[in-house]
Amino acid sequence: MQTDSSFTFVLFGGTGDLSMRKILPALYEAHRAGMLADSGKIVGVARHEEDRAGYIDWVNGHVKPYVSKDGLDEAAWESFLARIEYVKLDLSKAEDFVLLRDAVNKLSGTRVFYLATGPSLFVPICHALASVGLNENARIVLEKPLGYDLRSSNAINDAVGEIFAEEQIYRIDHYLGKEPVQNLLALRFGNALFEPLWRREWVESIQITIAEELGVEARGDFYDNTGALRDMVQNHLLQLLSIVAMEPPHSMDSDSVRDEKLRVLRALKPIDPRDIQRVAVRGQYHAGVIRGTAVPAYATEPGVKKDSTTETFVALKVEIENWRWSGVPFFLRTGKRLADRVAEIVVNFRPVPHSALGPTALRPGANRLVIRLQPNETIRLYCLAKQPGEGMNLASVHLDLAFDQFFRENQMEAYQRLLLDVINGRLALFVRRDEQEAAWRWVEPILNDWSAANKAPKPYAAGTWGPAAASAMLAQHGTCWLEEEN
Repeated sequence: MQTDSSFTFVLFGGTGDLSMRKILPALYEAHRAGMLADSGKIVGVARHEEDRAGYIDWVNGHVKPYVSKDGLDEAAWESFLARIEYVKLDLSKAEDFVLLRDAVNKLSGTRVFYLATGPSLFVPICHALASVGLNENARIVLEKPLGYDLRSSNAINDAVGEIFAEEQIYRIDHYLGKEPVQNLLALRFGNALFEPLWRREWVESIQITIAEELGVEARGDFYDNTGALRDMVQNHLLQLLSIVAMEPPHSMDSDSVRDEKLRVLRALKPIDPRDIQRVAVRGQYHAGVIRGTAVPAYATEPGVKKDSTTETFVALKVEIENWRWSGVPFFLRTGKRLADRVAEIVVNFRPVPHSALGPTALRPGANRLVIRLQPNETIRLYCLAKQPGEGMNLASVHLDLAFDQFFRENQMEAYQRLLLDVINGRLALFVRRDEQEAAWRWVEPILNDWSAANKAPKPYAAGTWGPAAASAMLAQHGTCWLEEEN
């Protein structure tokens, strides 16, 4: 399906890592699939001394390796490059924004300004766009992190909000664009089977994990001033939690969906500082081995302070104080240099109250739903069945919805879906300001406690699943992380 109209997509940070790995490849895939209006243009903006030909050479050298897992379509690639323009821009020079305005005014359609830059540049860029009249009839896309805490987040939102209306602002969280997250909504609200079970009477616990094998790579300076709680929990994990726990929306329009997510975030049980040690685990990776390769400790990574107390791992026990979820623990976990790269949601249903078939049917987790977001996007429902042969012996079996096998169409990557939504003016999968504020407000007591204590995080070896305290926290509730059962 093609975008509704022509567009001009202006990409600040046009030579940055995010543009190279995600944004330009996603736009190419949309182009190759015929989803972009023929007249749509992409304008790369950076401070490098390039002309258009030089920028095209850069795109060929740096972006091409990240497109098309199933092989590059050379004809589609060449026609995609024909969409691209380039404007050299120094943010400190007002005259450069005049040049940008002149370039954009020659192009037609909806204007999208994507800020793939550090958050410190969001406000100066927005002010400069407004100074040359480019904030009218336009959409602005803001990448995370949006601020360092509630105060700085509000400062950015206040400043951007003076220039762009809320309906013009697209705060992107790429996890909301993943196919299984969309299918979670379809499973819950499109099937009579799951919705009656999606509540405290039938759900024993829920786990949400985003684990990475990678370390901080070349982002040591940034990460050492951020940490896992700000980088992953405040946005990705709390957004996934709100999708899992939300009430059925009135419709799938943007405000109906986001209103229900906001209600979940506002229903999060506040963290009492006296309970933080019991419900929050923070860790930092030490040297270890991942898939046979030795990797260094976090404190020896480039850009990281040698005595750093920044956390690279967080595990939390979260409660939602509402009618549907009261008493159900939600366990959130994220970390770097863990044993595997995986993002998944695990819904553990309660065991049967009595079994005439033996203890297997009473085992926690005998019935569960596992929604895998990466690396392979699947939804798997576990239940018990009789083993072939003599006697009534039960075994765990599963039903799979493997998208790549069931649906023959090419799946959209998350960024591809979200960029098309920006171009078409669909806000449902983007974070509204009041959602962001509610998330920061809930996270802040933990941030403040960890900052005041200045204690070293619990160590864990790279290539493991984090500190033992994260497993002990679940054991107190008679459960364990999914990989520990296997």
